[in-house]
Amino acid sequence: MNQDRRDRLRDAAVAVLAESGGRGLTHRAVDAAADVPTGTAKNYFPTRDALLRAVAERCLEQYRALAASLAGAGPGPADAEQLAALLAGLLRDVAGPGRPRVLAYLELQTEGTRRPWLAALLDPIAAGDFAAHAHLLRTAGLPAGPERARALTLALHGTIPHLLTGAPATLAAAGLDDLDRFARGLLAAVCAEEAR
Repeated sequence: MNQDRRDRLRDAAVAVLAESGGRGLTHRAVDAAADVPTGTAKNYFPTRDALLRAVAERCLEQYRALAASLAGAGPGPADAEQLAALLAGLLRDVAGPGRPRVLAYLELQTEGTRRPWLAALLDPIAAGDFAAHAHLLRTAGLPAGPERARALTLALHGTIPHLLTGAPATLAAAGLDDLDRFARGLLAAVCAEEAR
C-alpha cells in the first residue's frame, strides 16, 4: 500500500475525530477529509477498530516528533530554564497546532472506556509521560523522584482541557494566560525543597 496515502488518511482521520468526535469518525468522512475516492479509507483500514488504531498510532507519532523537536538534538534541557521553555512549548502546541491531535487523543481515551484493546494501546503512551518527565527533571539537574514526576505530569495533563477550551477567565485563574510563567512556577512548586 502507498505509505503517503496511508499517512494522508491517518491525518484526515485525526482531523475528523477532533472535529466531529467519535460518532463522526466514519470511513466516508475520512475519505472526504482526505479528498480521496469513496472506499479508500476502508481499503486501508477495513474496520472502525482499525481506523481507531490508525488514529492512535498517528497521534503518538506526532507527539513524539513534537517532543523531539522541542528537546533538540542534545541530551535534553540542561537546566530549569530550558526545561520550563520545553514545557511551555508543549503547552503552546496543545492550544495551537497540536490541538487536533490532542482533541483526537482525548476522544480516543473516551473510546477506550468501551474498548479495552484501545485502552491497552493508549496506556503506554500516557504512562510514558511519567518516565519522560522524570528523565527531563534529572537532565535539568532538578529533583526527580517519582512523586515529583507524578506531580509534574498530572499538573501538565490537568492543563489540557483548559487550554483546549481557551476560556479567558479560566486561563487567567489557572495562570495559563502566560505559559512561560506557568511552566517556571510549576517547576518551582514541584521541585521546591521539603519544608523543614
